[in-house]
Amino acid sequence: MRITQREINALLRLFGNGSLKTKLAALVVVISAVLGLFYTGSAGGQGVIEGRVVSVADGDTITVLALGNSPEKIRFAFIDAPEKAQPHGQAAKQALSARVFGRQVKVEVVEKDRYGRHVGRVWLDNVDVNLAQVQDGYAWHYAQYAKKNQSGSDFAAYEQAQQSARQQHLGLWADAMPTAPWDYRRSKREEDGR
Repeated sequence: MRITQREINALLRLFGNGSLKTKLAALVVVISAVLGLFYTGSAGGQGVIEGRVVSVADGDTITVLALGNSPEKIRFAFIDAPEKAQPHGQAAKQALSARVFGRQVKVEVVEKDRYGRHVGRVWLDNVDVNLAQVQDGYAWHYAQYAKKNQSGSDFAAYEQAQQSARQQHLGLWADAMPTAPWDYRRSKREEDGR
């Protein structure tokens, strides 16, 4: 476990001189760090989560019922599927659901995102489900994020899968100019004035 500077400062405030409010805030930071240690250890942090898929939110997000009946929200690493309101968003969700819903999967956790979800590579038997979504034209290879955690050979395989799906006009590539989900989300934020 790595202790952050914030946690060290919280410990110093907790045991040092200060107001009750400062000590309570420090205690919250320390408790969060301790709970994070146990949570990461049980759920896999940067490890493996195994369980049955109990929910498919969209074309790149599922919930896995892991060991101890712990529901774990999983965001697929290296890919980005159309949002549900976008063209092909529902088709991406349905394709993923047909592939994994109710099935036992293994998730190689890469990281946690800012929403607290595990981000990982999902395996069904020996099939890389993330790659399959790209191969079938239901997701983009999210190259800008994949560069930091994806191996060179996997990066090339995902790029090749996307190019092949595009050439065959599969899924979202049936449209002449499909809108990437990151562009769609940005335009929605701008419309909402955020």
